[in-house]
Amino acid sequence: QVQLVESGGGLVQAGGSLRLSCAASGSIFSINDMRWYRQAPGKQRELVAAITDGGNTNYADSVKGRFTISRDNAKNTVYLQMNSLNPEDTAVYYCNADVRLSINVRTRYAYWGQGTQVTVSS
Repeated sequence: QVQLVESGGGLVQAGGSLRLSCAASGSIFSINDMRWYRQAPGKQRELVAAITDGGNTNYADSVKGRFTISRDNAKNTVYLQMNSLNPEDTAVYYCNADVRLSINVRTRYAYWGQGTQVTVSS
């Protein structure tokens, strides 16, 4: 089984910074894309940032210039550096990874972390 464990969430003042991390463990052959999503109360879950296994990234327009996604393939870990936070960034943040489980089977499965709360006060 594969587990994604997130850490780094918390309460910060507007203008502050947080760094989220998500470490994947378990029976993993390889990981392709890794992503961060967020969901605020009453809103749909939205893609915040994504990174490929080759290091290519993309971001939601609302976080461009403020957030940076990165990964450490040796540690099966994805990070989200969040700067210049504002109250609109308040949400539960989820990591997501496309995981290949076996050298013999090419199918990739999407796994999700449990979510970590980020609260930004004004």
